[in-house]
Amino acid sequence: MAVIPLSGTRRESLGKGGARKARAAGRIPAVLYGHGEQPVAVAIEARAFDLALRGHKGGNPIVNLAVNGGEFTALIRDVQYDPISHAILHLDFQHISLTETIEVKVAVALTGLPLGVKDGGGILETILRELDVRCLPTAIPASISVDVSHLNIGDSVHVRNIAMPDITILNDLDETVATVVPPTVMEEKPAEEVVAETATTEPEVITKGKKDEEEAAAGEGKDKEKKEEKGKKEEKGKK
Repeated sequence: MAVIPLSGTRRESLGKGGARKARAAGRIPAVLYGHGEQPVAVAIEARAFDLALRGHKGGNPIVNLAVNGGEFTALIRDVQYDPISHAILHLDFQHISLTETIEVKVAVALTGLPLGVKDGGGILETILRELDVRCLPTAIPASISVDVSHLNIGDSVHVRNIAMPDITILNDLDETVATVVPPTVMEEKPAEEVVAETATTEPEVITKGKKDEEEAAAGEGKDKEKKEEKGKKEEKGKK
C-alpha cells in the first residue's frame, strides 16, 4: 500500500469553537494520537485532503503527515461526515510504524457467479462484509477477494477457506462469509384441491338459495289465505 503525503498545521484553538473556526476557514479539524505520544490537535486543508485521497482505493489509507516541521506516519482511523451535506467534519490519525503490525478491518469482495445461482436460481447472501486482520501497514489490502463461483445451493464459504499471504485473519474460523440459499417460491395448491374446495362450497350456496325460495313461497301462501278469509267475511257481512 502506498503512503500518501499530506500536510497540516497545529490547532491552537481547541473544543467545538475551535473546530467550527477551522471549518469556516476551509480546513478539517483532526487529532493525531498513538505510539505512546500525547494527542495533538491539527487541521488539514479540505481541498488538499480531497486531492490527496482521490486516487486511493479501499479503506485504511496511510499518510505521511507533515505538521509544523515534524513528520508522522499515520493511519486514517476514522472520518466523521455531516449527515446532510456529507462534508467531512473531523479526522482521526493514528500514529503508526511501518515495521509494526496493526489491526484493521478490510472489506470482503465476492467474485464470480455461483453455480447455485446460475443453474439453480439460488440467492447469494453475504454474511460478513468485513474481516478483522492483523498485518504490517504496507500489507493492508484494499479488499479481500473471495471466489464464490463454485458454490451450489446450500454451500457456504467460511473464514477458514480464505488464505491471504502476510495477513492474519482474526475472525473465528467457523464464521460464514457467504452462502447460497434456495430461491423463495410461493406454494401453489394442486388443481385437485382447488376443484374439491369449489365443489364443497357451491352446494351450500344452492341449498341456501332453495331455502330462501321455499320460505318466500310459504310466506306468499299465508298472505293469500288471509286475503281469502277476509273476502269471505266481507261477503257474509253484506248478506
